[in-house]
Parts: sequence; C-alpha cells; structure tokens
Amino acid sequence: MPVSGLQVKTLDSKAVSPKLEAICLSYMFKSNYTKAGLSWLRLQQIKFQLSGKSRSTQLFGRTVHFTTPLEFLHGIREIFVDEIYRQPLQPHPLVIDCGANIGLSIIYMKQSYPDARIIGFEPDNTNFRLLEENVRSFGYKDVSIRKEAVWVENTELHFADTGSMSSRIEESSGATKIVKATRLKDLLTEPVDFLKMDIEGAEYAVLKDIREKLPLVKNMFLEYHGNFNQSAELSNIFTWLTEQGFSYYIKEASNVYHTPFDRGRRVSGYDVQLNIFCFRPFVS
Repeated sequence: MPVSGLQVKTLDSKAVSPKLEAICLSYMFKSNYTKAGLSWLRLQQIKFQLSGKSRSTQLFGRTVHFTTPLEFLHGIREIFVDEIYRQPLQPHPLVIDCGANIGLSIIYMKQSYPDARIIGFEPDNTNFRLLEENVRSFGYKDVSIRKEAVWVENTELHFADTGSMSSRIEESSGATKIVKATRLKDLLTEPVDFLKMDIEGAEYAVLKDIREKLPLVKNMFLEYHGNFNQSAELSNIFTWLTEQGFSYYIKEASNVYHTPFDRGRRVSGYDVQLNIFCFRPFVS
C-alpha cells in the first residue's frame, strides 16, 4: 500500500557506471586488516572458525598458528592495524615481553626492529606451544621465550591455564595448574628499551616490586586490571610512575561498562581495564 506523499525510486543497474560499481565493490570487500596482509575473504574465514582447534594462516609470508580465532583477530587489529606498540627505539633494542601470549607482539617488534633482542614470558601451556611454533616459523634470532610467569619472587604459583588471553595467576588452587614463576626485578640489570606487562591482574604486585628499577626502563606498556575496591592501586601506580620520571597516556583497554553510571552487566572479569603507555618526556 503506497504511503501518501512518499515517492520511491529504484536504481537502474544499467545507470550505474562501471567506475562507481568498482568503487562500491571495493568498499564492500575492503578489510581493515589488509595492513596485516589479511584479505576480506580470509578475514571472514577466520572469523567463523570454531575455537579450540589448532589453526593457521599466513602473516607477512610466514605461517602463524592460533586456536582462538576471535582473540587472534583482536590481537592482529590491536597490534598490526592500530599499532599500539609503535614507538621510536634506538638500534639493537632490548625488549622484555611479559605475557607474550602466542607471539604477535614479538612478531611486531621484530618486524619493526629486526635486530631487537627479545625475552618473552608466557606460562600458559597452549599459548606457549603456539608461541614456540610462531617464533620458529619466523626464524627469529635473539628471541628467548620462557614458559614462566613473572612475579615478585622465584617460586611456583597456581595458574588458571585457559589457553586464551585471560590465563592468569590464581590465589587458590581450584581448577588450576602449577607454573614456574620468575622474579622480574632480578632480570632488570641493564637498560631496557621496552617493557611490556600484560599479565592479567598481577601487574600491580610486580610493578610495586620493580618500581626502584624503573629508571632502567625507557618505555613501558602496562595493561591494568582491577576492581572498584582496588581504586588505591591506580593512585599508587601513577605516583610510582611520576616518581620515576615517566609521563603516561591512558586508554580504555576494554569497554567494561557501556553506561558507567548505570553499570548493569559488565563485559569483562574486571571493573577497570586500562592500557597505560609510559614513556620519558621528550627533550627539546
């Protein structure tokens, strides 16, 4: 039934120029992931794969392995498309990657700085297996990976081994495994160009332990995970960073509450999840 006053016109396909048609098709199939070499079609193939099974795809001409497609694509977008770790570093930089996961951050740093020396830590069994395969696939030199958690002492810890980005140290045993933990402070014996800490809730304790060693660190990335009853932690972190000469920039790592005043259901296991970029002030 026609609506009064409303005229509807159809578009004659013959009236669409080949150039406009090509532009429309190009727009439809354009992938934000082409920066990482993933076509729109390959992106769709990965997106709809099931988790839990070993998968692989090509990344910069090499085979990269993963088991959780959506987490893999999230990592690709964050690291290679948005380039959250992009930074100016001196030649032959030393990078310590705490929470290396399957190695995408290591691949990015080696693509940016082929002569970088990297030490990567990943305690999760599945993630570490994939990390080994990916480092081997790219044939990197000067990359040392360790199946260990970073902590405030050399010990063994209960660890929730989920095979995902949410693997973390646990205080109680429960359904956890025992992993080796290494005191990060003991490793900070020389200048570090980039220290990355994405360790799912352990970052506050570790940062507190290493704060006196922070003058050795040029740039640091810290993903903070916390709850509202831990608000004092953030205040302490910013105090330590300022005391050790860092400037910092904060971005939301996860949009935990879409309406923060009316919080309702959160989309993360934490109330606060922040990316904190720490760097030395520029000298003019």
